[in-house]
Amino acid sequence: MHSYISAFFALLATSLPAMAQDTERALHNVVGDVYLFQNNFHMSLVVPTTEGTVRVDPINAEAGEWLNANLGDITDQPVTHLIYSHSHGDHASGGAAHAGATIVAHESAPPTLDGTEPTQRVGDTHSLELGGKIFELTNLGSGHDTHMLAVVVRPENVAFIVDVAAPKRLPFRDFGGANIDDWIGQVETAMTLDFDVFAPGHGTVGNKNDLADHLTYLQDLRAGVLDGLKAGQSVDEIKMSLDLSAYSEWGQYEDWRGLNIEGMAKYLQTSGQVN
Repeated sequence: MHSYISAFFALLATSLPAMAQDTERALHNVVGDVYLFQNNFHMSLVVPTTEGTVRVDPINAEAGEWLNANLGDITDQPVTHLIYSHSHGDHASGGAAHAGATIVAHESAPPTLDGTEPTQRVGDTHSLELGGKIFELTNLGSGHDTHMLAVVVRPENVAFIVDVAAPKRLPFRDFGGANIDDWIGQVETAMTLDFDVFAPGHGTVGNKNDLADHLTYLQDLRAGVLDGLKAGQSVDEIKMSLDLSAYSEWGQYEDWRGLNIEGMAKYLQTSGQVN
């Protein structure tokens, strides 16, 4: 496991300087027949089988066109199934690039996703079998969006989990006004899944321990901010005093630590948990 994770980290690290200026696109092998399609800072899961290729999240139209043009590098099977992890536009745009594919989304997802209408709605658990692969879909519930589908691919035992968590990377900025307790619940639900490899929608590949570490970070952040607010500290004072140094080596720590604290404080205050 460690060899392919290390290789993926190295590939992504070498691409980062180019990302800042040009669109960086590449297919990275995770393990077995499981690939991550990198489109700048977004990842899409791509799994070729003998009966067609399964993709999770279209990202955008240009990404889909690039994938269609370059899919032959790893398979002669076109995308026959497109699964949506959730409905946020940065992951769910451009589905029309795979016209004719079976479009899979959770039953509570919007009627259309960037103009693409799902052809198959699934409940909170669903299993798709294609070409010797099994794709286990699990709704993680509300939090970051209201219908987050995690996808576990077997026999490779890879979990594709989007936005809810990422290995050794802080949550995005200020949580976007989400219910963070529900968000924590999504991570806890993801922890109940059986998998070895954690492939995220952003960042680098890890394992199930990284998901547990992300849960611990959220819990530490919540507890620390709540303690500070109850002690009468301002948000700026909490930023100065809250010790999150255990996570200082994580991605985006310097850029998003303060924003994470701001978002958590706003959530705890507006949800009435401080008094």
